Amino acid sequence: MLLIITNVLIFLDMEGVKKEIIESLREQILLMEGLKSGRIEMERTDLGLQEIAHAFPRGVFPTGAVHEFISPTAACAAAANGFISGLLSGLVQKGMFCLWVSTKRSLYPLALEGYGVPPHQIIFVDVKRDKEVLWVMEQGLKCDALAAVVAELSEVSFAESQRLQLAVEKSRVTGFLHRRRPGRQRALACVARWQIRPTASYVTEEMPGVGHPRWEVTLEKIRNGKPGRWCMGWRQGKFTLLPDLQRVAAPKREHYA
Repeated sequence: MLLIITNVLIFLDMEGVKKEIIESLREQILLMEGLKSGRIEMERTDLGLQEIAHAFPRGVFPTGAVHEFISPTAACAAAANGFISGLLSGLVQKGMFCLWVSTKRSLYPLALEGYGVPPHQIIFVDVKRDKEVLWVMEQGLKCDALAAVVAELSEVSFAESQRLQLAVEKSRVTGFLHRRRPGRQRALACVARWQIRPTASYVTEEMPGVGHPRWEVTLEKIRNGKPGRWCMGWRQGKFTLLPDLQRVAAPKREHYA
């Protein structure tokens, strides 16, 4: 009996060692691919994305990496800027700053307050060409005093995206590469590719005007994760998971605006 118990304990101990080895290898792979790991980082980077978080490796939004956003229309670009602003609200904590660079800025700074982002914590840089946007973004991503860098442009090559990824691997700054009306979609060295489309908001019959922001959020690519599609909104200072508007009818006492 003693021999059996001893063998069981040895087996359990070996299983524990195997789990530790596997977990260690997973963390090393994530770090090599530009993703953070560890329980401390998991808690710090909780951006309130709810069900979307299950699509990320270990359920953690990848910070210290570059995310690509594709916007084929002006409406999609506005929706993507709103979604990115929601993400920034969880990144510019403790007084940290964000750099926002573009060739044709359409974002209204005071609108950031609606997403919980103090406008004075965003440094806007306006340039004339996409090449200049990339240069400013790369320099910003090398500055570990920033929480994030957002860049709005049209075209970017794979080699240029590689330079951005190399920059964040050292600084751990999060980058958002927002491609507005790109000529073509190409593979980039980004951890994820998103497409945000606006959907109709609704308001109660007693309330005039436009309702809270709503988006169709598509995660087209995520390294070591699971792509998916969700209907999300922004309300009371946080992301809200909504029913699929194509499958669920709106409440009877509400109309679309």
